[in-house]
Amino acid sequence: MARPQCDPMLTARFTAPAVPKTLVHRPELLRRLTAGVQGPLTLINGPAGSGKTVLTAHWAAAGGRAPRPPLWLTVEPDDAPGVFWAYVLEALHRGGVELPAAVGRPTRAEGVTQSFLVRLAAGLAESGSARPVVLVLDQFDTAQPPTMTEGLDFVLRHAAGGLRIVLTSRTDSLLPLHRYRAAGEIAEIRHADLRFTHADAEALLAEHGLDISQAGIRLLVERTEGWAAGVRLCALAMQRSPDPEAFVRQFAADRTTIADYLLKEVLDAQPPATQDLLLRVSVTDRVHPDLADALTGRDDAARTLVRLARDNAFLEQVDASAWYRLHPLFAEVLRAHLRQRHPGLEQQLHGRAARWLAGTGRLNEAVVQAAAAGDWPFAAGRLVDDLAIGRLFTGLAAEQLNRAFAPLPADAPGAAPALVGAAARLVVQDLPGYEEAVRRADSHLVPDSGAAARLSRAFLGVLAGRATGDPAATERAAADAERLLGELPATLVAAHPELRALLLAALGSVRLGAGRLDGAQSALTAAVDACAEPGAEPGTEPGTRYPLCDALGSLALAELLRGRLHRAAEHARASLVVAEQSALPPEHRSGTGHLVLAGVAVEQDDLPAARSHLELAAAAAAAGPRPETAAAVQAAVIGARIAVAEGDGEAALAVLARLRPGGTAPTAGPGSAWAADALAVAESAAHLARGDAEAALRVLDTAPSGRPEHALARARALLAAGHTEPAARVLAELPAGDGLAAPVRVGACLLGAEIAAAEGRTGEARRQLAEAVDLARSGEQRRLFAESGPWARRNLREAPRPAPRHSRPADGPSGPDGPDGLPPVVEALSARETEVLRQAARMLSTEEIAAELYVSANTVKTHLKSIYRKLCVTRRSDAVHRAQDLGLL
Repeated sequence: MARPQCDPMLTARFTAPAVPKTLVHRPELLRRLTAGVQGPLTLINGPAGSGKTVLTAHWAAAGGRAPRPPLWLTVEPDDAPGVFWAYVLEALHRGGVELPAAVGRPTRAEGVTQSFLVRLAAGLAESGSARPVVLVLDQFDTAQPPTMTEGLDFVLRHAAGGLRIVLTSRTDSLLPLHRYRAAGEIAEIRHADLRFTHADAEALLAEHGLDISQAGIRLLVERTEGWAAGVRLCALAMQRSPDPEAFVRQFAADRTTIADYLLKEVLDAQPPATQDLLLRVSVTDRVHPDLADALTGRDDAARTLVRLARDNAFLEQVDASAWYRLHPLFAEVLRAHLRQRHPGLEQQLHGRAARWLAGTGRLNEAVVQAAAAGDWPFAAGRLVDDLAIGRLFTGLAAEQLNRAFAPLPADAPGAAPALVGAAARLVVQDLPGYEEAVRRADSHLVPDSGAAARLSRAFLGVLAGRATGDPAATERAAADAERLLGELPATLVAAHPELRALLLAALGSVRLGAGRLDGAQSALTAAVDACAEPGAEPGTEPGTRYPLCDALGSLALAELLRGRLHRAAEHARASLVVAEQSALPPEHRSGTGHLVLAGVAVEQDDLPAARSHLELAAAAAAAGPRPETAAAVQAAVIGARIAVAEGDGEAALAVLARLRPGGTAPTAGPGSAWAADALAVAESAAHLARGDAEAALRVLDTAPSGRPEHALARARALLAAGHTEPAARVLAELPAGDGLAAPVRVGACLLGAEIAAAEGRTGEARRQLAEAVDLARSGEQRRLFAESGPWARRNLREAPRPAPRHSRPADGPSGPDGPDGLPPVVEALSARETEVLRQAARMLSTEEIAAELYVSANTVKTHLKSIYRKLCVTRRSDAVHRAQDLGLL
């Protein structure tokens, strides 16, 4: 049969394309297609190369699970309405659909009559009443004449269920889709559904014989955003690559077949003015119509961007806003093409974008664009003048901003570039580089320099003091910063809460490292408060999640050093909750929260939990920032105490020796007399565990200190050496009352009781032992009794025992988050997790819980891991107690 104008019919248009040998099976999408053809219209919509035709051809090749095999017609862009309908009739004829002769055939290429459409609809209603006809119209977006789509809509609606249409399209056709949606008569598979998942990409690479790591597959999916053609083209290129894994990390879209595909299929298909717009807007991560007009010098961007997004031209609207974004690979190809077609224009466009974005208050984006333009005074000046230099250290944009300033020349003129360069060096802990940059900044700064620049300099001084462990320099810089904050507009300061939070968290950490617990607690509490507006939840302010997590961890450590175990555990768990909820990257997770929980567990003589938390803290320290003085010392002390508890004094000494830089006394950096003494006290305990009291005394003599902890350790070593009277004199010099930390008070009572017993004062010995038990009860401090030796263990049989775990804390909660001030769970338990926990509370084993709930033991283990994460615990018994405290059981 010939079509109008007597041209022969092209048989290839009635045949579905062959399914690729390297096919990725997508059963869920095939199921949705099968379900979709139960109604009149199924739309498969996505950009070029998204897999629309492959998916539909795969479905059709399997028979489509329809009443009769689906028919196929590929629509071409030059099809006039009459030609289109002639091909439709031929497709029906070749598929065995018998239509009444009265339907007739189109006689003109330009169009068909309404009468023809009526007869065709009636014929389909009659012939398809028992077995509806399913017709695939592939590439229907190319058929844009309104009369064609109006005619198709008429036939589809009047065929009385005898016709089912499957459209594949890059664009939303002119069919009245809203009517079909309102009537529930359309099934849609769109670009988001067509994107390859990690599993799809893994399957495709396996089909190509490629063995790529999971990290490599994730990177490939991220770079292509699941674009099927992009993944497939990369797979072909990787087959030819000598190192496929390296290809994923290094491939540049503009130098692969991906570039040829996108340029031919997407860019070249657009009018010249649209091509020019796409090339120019490719310099930004996202584009607003007004920004596009600023880049092109025209005023047609609004209409053009709407059309491009509608046509799936690798540009999509961002969250139903006025903003749009290009597919990253397409943007990369466009930028390369822009450099080739218009050398030198890219930098000018970055500069224009920077000023437009700055004018609309989009600081981060403006700074990134200015840096790309090489306009360092403008880029750095905006960060400094807007008090935004803290954004290099915290917040979602920190990595992007630091990457933007990586090419900043060391000799860029002006104070602002030097300050930003110094900050960038400090971020990566390059202290020599920081010192060099800050000297250049100081040469530009004068008393008349703006308060914002001088505040930025003081801010960097505080953070540098933290990095070097210099308390005096930190205090001076912090005082300068506080004074300068008062000189700046309150609204500007309030707009950057991360600045004050970072300042106070750093100051508190430095004070903590110097052993100034009161000052540390004051600064750290203020840092937590700075992370929220009055009455709001801490960490809700932009950029404050990292300093909040940092301050809570340091606050927990301060409470641990004071012996206030419940408050220490509360702050530690809160720190871990913040890190979990905000998905902080490893480099911003210090591990202090787990370290403190390890210290609490040691004090409570829960050694398995202590080891577990200490391992987690070590893993976090390995991936994150270098541990600071207080944390490093406490980690060594806790590790040594665990080793001593396990009877391995040599291992305890080895743990502590790691912090010896080569001298005879443990040291930890400038201003760390407290740290040196803490290590000496721990080392003396290790020597006592080995039965070497003289060595314990010698190590204490190498680090003389007036700390009560030192005096207590000395008294204990003297008593172990048989010097009872000197031990009693040292003990008597300790302050009385509440001036001592709880562990020191408990330890002093235990030692006093032992001395009294040695001197025959039995009543006094019992009184002091009872007082020790009473003091230890509130903090559940058990380990001190075990460390006091066999005398305490023998006499405890006649004295009250410390209270069981989870008694009400005497030091009280510091927040109203939950029962007894415990922090809220990271995430609500599911119904199944709650049931697993309920069975665990019955003391059932994993296998017994599995049998009780009719699931596998592995499933129970998975639920338990999730429960531990959500409740911030590491053991089953702790999870049960925690859930009971929170009223979950």
